[in-house]
Amino acid sequence: MRLAAFHAVVLVTVLGVVVVALVHQYTASYRSVAARSLGDELRSYVATVGRAGAGTDLVAASVSYLQARSLPSGTELVVALPGPRVLVTPGAGAVRADARVQRWLASPPPSTIVLGTSVAGVPEELLAAPIRSGRATIGTFVAATDLSAEQAQGQRVLLLSLAEAMVALVAGVLSSYLLLRRLLRTVGRITTTAEEIGRGETDRRLGDEGTDDEVGQLAVTFDHMLDRLDGAMSAQRRLLSDVSHQLRTPLTVARGHLEVLRRTGGLADEIAAGETVDLVVDELDHMRALVERLLLLGRALEPDFLAPEPVDLRSFLGDLHAAMEVLGPRQWLLAPVPDVVVSADPAKLRGALLNLAENAVHATVAGATVALVATVDVGSGWLLVAVEDSGPGIPPALRQEALARFARPGARDEGGSGLGLAIVKAVAEAHGGEVRIESSALGGARVVVALPPARMDGAEAGSAGTGEDA
Repeated sequence: MRLAAFHAVVLVTVLGVVVVALVHQYTASYRSVAARSLGDELRSYVATVGRAGAGTDLVAASVSYLQARSLPSGTELVVALPGPRVLVTPGAGAVRADARVQRWLASPPPSTIVLGTSVAGVPEELLAAPIRSGRATIGTFVAATDLSAEQAQGQRVLLLSLAEAMVALVAGVLSSYLLLRRLLRTVGRITTTAEEIGRGETDRRLGDEGTDDEVGQLAVTFDHMLDRLDGAMSAQRRLLSDVSHQLRTPLTVARGHLEVLRRTGGLADEIAAGETVDLVVDELDHMRALVERLLLLGRALEPDFLAPEPVDLRSFLGDLHAAMEVLGPRQWLLAPVPDVVVSADPAKLRGALLNLAENAVHATVAGATVALVATVDVGSGWLLVAVEDSGPGIPPALRQEALARFARPGARDEGGSGLGLAIVKAVAEAHGGEVRIESSALGGARVVVALPPARMDGAEAGSAGTGEDA
């Protein structure tokens, strides 16, 4: 696989650079140690000969120093003095015979020189320095140390580094191959599954829930996405089916009355024609209201469905309570409202709560009680805005069904669309909240629009409020 090969090339490059840098650093380290040791020999020689005094023979002082000096293993000294006289330590014959050293002994270098070289095939670190008396250069001091042991150790370090690099390379390439193989196999399955779904097989899944690594999580996330898409498509199909069913009835009724009117000659009868026209208009109005509500439900899925702004809850619910009073002859109550400011879309929230109030009117009789109640839950901090009534209520077994589109369990009226609670649920969820159906202390249903604490801007829950009876 190309990705594995590319990864191997990168690993080889990186490991090669690391090995070269390690060997270079090791070589520089032992050469630096050797150079310091030779520098110490030079300083010791200069200090010892200098302490001998001007009246002491330089050759005698140098001989005495070389005879008394205990040198580290592998270190040799060569000293060229006037006379000419060349003094060497035991074993320094090869160093003295080196052509470069011969030139230094014949002509002292102007300053100290340190270099690594090979003497008679042996790696050596050389130091050459002039011997001065006052400002005059009178000789040459040459020191050399054998680097054979250090070089051999460097070779072992190189071999060990290469072996470790090979192990790391094999482990890295093998692990990346296995990982890429698994990852690309999953990606291939995703591609194949996506192609199958594109051909209409929407039930296809990866089914890789048994692993908890990143690849397994990718497969699980992909399956969850497919579940959501399948759910959305199923909901769309159900919606189209429900819409066609709901629109078919008023269209059939309108068409039937128009055909009856034509067959019976009712066009000449103004009263019959007027009644038929009124009925058809009513059916068309029902369809228009149904379509508008469906459009609102469809827009609830769009990101820009809401236009939130700061809403003063007391003022908002006060105006809403006044609007509710015209819905029907009921005893309308407004409980004390907390002093909070809510970030919400006032038009959408107002429409949802008016839907609840209209449902409460349909569920009750004239003179019944309908209450608008707002509280802030002390434990969770959620804002709860509820519409309660004294009607028959909704049985617990039917409450979840009541939130579905076109569901009208236990509805008392015949003209409803069954979309009211579905719209309320969509608006609440668009605000990050939820809808709860409970039993009311008034005896009927309590439908709550619950909004999360994040929707309250500097909210301060309070028990003070305005209560109104109508």
